[in-house]
Amino acid sequence: MSLDPKTLEPEHFLWSFADGVATVTLNRPERKNPLTFESYAELRDTFRELAHTSDVKVVVMTGAGGNFCSGGDVHEIIGPLTKMDESGLLDFTRMTGDLVRAMRACPQPIIAAVEGVCAGAGAILAMASDIRLASPNVKTAFLFTRVGLSGADMGACAILPRIIGHGRAAELLFTGRNLAAEEGLAWGFWNRLSNDVQGDAQALARELASGPTLAHGVTKRQLDAEWHVSIETALDMEAEAQAALMQTNDFKRAYQAFSAKHQPVFRGD
Repeated sequence: MSLDPKTLEPEHFLWSFADGVATVTLNRPERKNPLTFESYAELRDTFRELAHTSDVKVVVMTGAGGNFCSGGDVHEIIGPLTKMDESGLLDFTRMTGDLVRAMRACPQPIIAAVEGVCAGAGAILAMASDIRLASPNVKTAFLFTRVGLSGADMGACAILPRIIGHGRAAELLFTGRNLAAEEGLAWGFWNRLSNDVQGDAQALARELASGPTLAHGVTKRQLDAEWHVSIETALDMEAEAQAALMQTNDFKRAYQAFSAKHQPVFRGD
């Protein structure tokens, strides 16, 4: 099943689409864009469908009102969770994990454009994105220990150490402390800081959208897959993936454009 990016009207977040770039905007600015059971599920389903939506080349994820996401809504999620039985709790934690799984499985690069508060599940959404741009005022915290939960939430113990290293990830996940913008940049959590994070994210997204989207999808897939294998196996995987791409029309177009000394136009085939 694929969605129509030109007509999609989600119920629990904003969606816009232009020039191959889809923008997902969390839109509860009066509460700093917290997530609810319904928004988790709709985001999960949307990213699942993006795996079959070739018109979307890149996704930008952001928040309305100068903040990214304050995490799970205290009253609409945390409160009800305290009253659930084990089966209901496991359904919820698997659903939130499925959102990260869907973000990692969709072939489109995901750019997080982050301002202000980026906490709890919001920090996870940034972490699960492929590229992270942040404003200098961003405040990031993996808050799970603050509510008596472990840092093992939505893949954090697997993904965060890959981005910033084991020791740094351990500190953030044990303490739940705030990660300042400059510190996050120095640690490699942020790709860059920007005074125009929305504009820069859209510019980068358009640049990627004009590139070889089949190749981008392979790059994203292999960046994840090769963490789990030996270098010997990774070399074999990359040889097969690259040989397949060398049979595409985009590869031929790039050579022809290079020979004619002009920029290639990639068409995703």
